[in-house]
Amino acid sequence: MLYIIGIGLGNEKDITIDALEVLKKCESIYLECYTSNIGFDIKKLEELTGRKIILADRNLVENNAGIIIENAKNNETAFLVKGDVFSATTHISLLTTAMENKVKWKILHNASILTAVSDTGLMLYKFGKTTSIPFNNVNTESPYKVLKDNLLIGAHTLFLLDIKSSEEFMNYKEGIKYLLNIEQKKKLEIFNENTKIVVCAGLGSENAAIKYGSAAELKKISIEVYPQCIIIPAKLHFTEEEMLNTFSSHQQQ
Repeated sequence: MLYIIGIGLGNEKDITIDALEVLKKCESIYLECYTSNIGFDIKKLEELTGRKIILADRNLVENNAGIIIENAKNNETAFLVKGDVFSATTHISLLTTAMENKVKWKILHNASILTAVSDTGLMLYKFGKTTSIPFNNVNTESPYKVLKDNLLIGAHTLFLLDIKSSEEFMNYKEGIKYLLNIEQKKKLEIFNENTKIVVCAGLGSENAAIKYGSAAELKKISIEVYPQCIIIPAKLHFTEEEMLNTFSSHQQQ
């Protein structure tokens, strides 16, 4: 049996009671550690579950998933994902592999960055396509194109910022720099120093931070909570605007 389990955005206590009962009976527990920051001491999760946690890096999950599947054929096996199970689409392949091998499976959901952004007051149904800004982005234009396409339909744009390791994260200022550089090349007049931005940091954690202001204003402050993401709102409903103003960089410096 393979359980694919979302563990939420905060610490080890974010797992559901249902998930905790499952983990206590599992022979093998894998914790995916490359698409997001785990953000807590794994030993605390081991104490909570009474089970050893195996860190699963990209190589294991994407190139050697057969190891996990073989365990699941004969034993209760769990695959843990920070946030919700399929927020990172790479994990769909693990489920399809289980299906192909006729392994029984069950999914247990949890909170995701894709829903936690509603903490900003922005309406979830007004978001368009989500995109990511990678570290190596000199020749990358797709995130900028997503912004253009979303603005054309009046949709907010969520930019997820890259993570290299549990200790190396992209800061929102690097994301702003990327967008300014692409704008300078494309000259589509959709992003500049005056563009209003929402910066979200560590959503779902005890140290979560949200700031709202122009690109120029936000470049002057410092936010060192991770992981981070950027939202560029489209036209705002008055209730969205009222909420965002409570996060104004002027008010909160």
